[in-house]
Amino acid sequence: METLSENKAFGGVQGVYRHASAICDCDMTFGLYLPPQAETAPVPVLWYLSGLTCTHENAMVKAGAQAFAARHGIAVCFPDTSPRGEGVADDGAYDLGQGAGFYVDATQAPWAPHFKMWSYLDQELPRILDANFAIDPERQAITGHSMGGHGALTLAMANPGRFASVSAFAPIANPTASDWGIKQLSAYLGADQTSWQRHDASVQMRESGLDCPVLIDQGSDDQFLDLLKPEALAQAMAARRQDGAFRMQKGYDHSYFFVASFMEEHLGFHAKALEQA
Repeated sequence: METLSENKAFGGVQGVYRHASAICDCDMTFGLYLPPQAETAPVPVLWYLSGLTCTHENAMVKAGAQAFAARHGIAVCFPDTSPRGEGVADDGAYDLGQGAGFYVDATQAPWAPHFKMWSYLDQELPRILDANFAIDPERQAITGHSMGGHGALTLAMANPGRFASVSAFAPIANPTASDWGIKQLSAYLGADQTSWQRHDASVQMRESGLDCPVLIDQGSDDQFLDLLKPEALAQAMAARRQDGAFRMQKGYDHSYFFVASFMEEHLGFHAKALEQA
């Protein structure tokens, strides 16, 4: 593993690292914030999954998570959103290919050789963190924004018992019924829509729900509401009587100004759950 940078931040260290991924068959980059508490004991970790067009850097720089993570003694991991590099398939559109991995394991050409973001986050990157950093693998939480909110919710529902809590900022909530989803799921997984279902948070919420508390924040002035379909997830949570909250935040849009505005509350939400884990 190669250290690309390490910067002191709020008493801890914000690092950026690169490693050869066996699952994605290319080099992968991730950011990891370790709070000062990690100097003396392993700390819990919050996974932050980013949205379309993002790298590991967007949330690391714009979300404002480090100050609150330091306060609560929580590490924050910022993975990339897709494989990248020479020989990795791409597309000219912003919502497919590099920067738009959609947190699935692709089965279709030309994506299948590298686009394995589900397994990368489910298996490989957690092992790398456990082996190289002062992380407590028994205490994990997950969050994400937009495409990353979709990934956080679906990964959590597929892994009961792994996460103490899950949250999302403006998640792509019903991709099997949205232009942000139908295009990508068909490209990565093929025409058989039964394989899409495990990657739809609203479908999975209705079928199984979460075994941990959930917090969803959605801006009322989000310019992508028709693509996100938050009402489907809200209705599924209500029907499931899911432990948690869906909050419509008046006047907020889809930007990182929205994410940063509620990051402190989300870190506090996860800290409370992690203390009880």
